[in-house]
Amino acid sequence: MKYLKLIRYQNLLMIALMQLLFRYGFLNYQNIPLALNDWQYFILVFATVMIAAGGYIINNIFDQATDNINKPYQVVVGKNISETNAYNWYFACTVLGVGAGFYLSNVIERPGFAAIFIIISATLYLYATSLKQMLLIGNFVVASLLAFSVLIIGVFDLLPAINPGNKVVMAELFSILLDYALFAFVINFIREIVKDLEDVNGDYNQGMNTLPILFGIKRTSKLIFILSLIPLVMVIFYIKKYFFEFDLYIATLYALISIVAPLIYFAVKMAEAKNSKDFKHLSTVLKLVILFGLFSITVVTYNILHHA
Repeated sequence: MKYLKLIRYQNLLMIALMQLLFRYGFLNYQNIPLALNDWQYFILVFATVMIAAGGYIINNIFDQATDNINKPYQVVVGKNISETNAYNWYFACTVLGVGAGFYLSNVIERPGFAAIFIIISATLYLYATSLKQMLLIGNFVVASLLAFSVLIIGVFDLLPAINPGNKVVMAELFSILLDYALFAFVINFIREIVKDLEDVNGDYNQGMNTLPILFGIKRTSKLIFILSLIPLVMVIFYIKKYFFEFDLYIATLYALISIVAPLIYFAVKMAEAKNSKDFKHLSTVLKLVILFGLFSITVVTYNILHHA
């Protein structure tokens, strides 16, 4: 169990589930050629998960002092697992992830794409060692990497299969992936700031430069309240423009209940939040919004197929 905590397996499961949903709950129903077969797609999921695991491990290694203040009962490195052992796991996960990415890049005859996995791994290392200490830069990096775990599906599974005959369809599908990636980015960016509110004491003692430390808890909470209206407006606009237009009532109902309602709940509770317990609860709410948002792609696909 200690090694599962080290790699934050719940987050890894969500990343894997997300990529599997997009392939088997959406792309497989689009009647288009895909660049990867099932086995190769599983390798893509494996590569993404391994690199993310490496990122979580290196972050846990460099977060020991902060976590001992913020989450003393959840600290793994230095207590249940030695730092040396944690580094070994970091190198193993990163090498496996980059190696799998290198293999896939050659499979689709785009060897240069292997650089994507190297850059992501390097960015995760820089995040753990320095970027997270910079105002909003760390939040932006984490949110971007989650968004890219959606876009990488298009890069490896759609892009190599584009031909003159399906260019328009592929562009539309890539646009949908981009919409979901943007949604994941916005929600996770807000969530990272909420987590900064939750961890403000430990971050302050370690000399971190986060928004709550700079502006204070009250002002940052107000800012998050305003920011939370952005994804809410985005989702409502998307429902009105696409779901209503094509009479996707099941998808509309799902989005209203599982995405819009929790976002409204988050905004209301954010205005009242005061302590670490409140912020931890709100962080969990946003995590569920991301999860329900990912599931919506299968709901939309089901609604389209049965509506037709």
